[in-house]
Amino acid sequence: MQSNWAAENLQVIRTLMERSALYRRALAPIMLTAGVIGSAAGLAGYFFKLDSVQNFVLFWLLTSAAALVISFLLVRRQALKDKEPFWSPPTRRVALALAPPLVVGLLLAIFTLVSTKEKSLGPLPPSALPAIWMILYGCALHSAGFFMARGIRLLGWIFIFCGMVSLLAEGFFANKPVLAQGHLCMAAVFGGLHFAYGVYLYFTEKKTIAA
Repeated sequence: MQSNWAAENLQVIRTLMERSALYRRALAPIMLTAGVIGSAAGLAGYFFKLDSVQNFVLFWLLTSAAALVISFLLVRRQALKDKEPFWSPPTRRVALALAPPLVVGLLLAIFTLVSTKEKSLGPLPPSALPAIWMILYGCALHSAGFFMARGIRLLGWIFIFCGMVSLLAEGFFANKPVLAQGHLCMAAVFGGLHFAYGVYLYFTEKKTIAA
């Protein structure tokens, strides 16, 4: 009898420790916001013909910075509402897991930007940039998913798959897409996937967080 009681208590303690290590902020508002920003930015970049390498990279760097700042503010608002510290241990773990692939993507964008000359496309063809960003972002999400309670790792794999398909399609077709089409690709993948995942979380997240 005592043995069963001790085992049950141990299981409860283990469950509580695992939950305290997980990032439990509501992700639906963040994902929906990122989806709207990504879709709107991709359509704007396409219709305003921001298809030079410099314009493309600068435009998406600014878009990423805006999405990051807004996400930061949303998380901070949740922390203040719950009267909890913003920079909690789970938040630090998620941030550290996200950082390496995102930093690589940032450095790649900067290197492409500064190395581009008048008619040069830089170290990479322009149509490869969205695909590589997708793969790196997918790796970042997959790493962060080990500290989160929802299907972030699956979303990361979907980003990686989309990036690989984009790279393979680029190799199979002789007429490679221009950067104007890259905007549409970013809108469809970064905007569409975030928005779709945000809608899914909107209907499931409260139940998951309360569990």
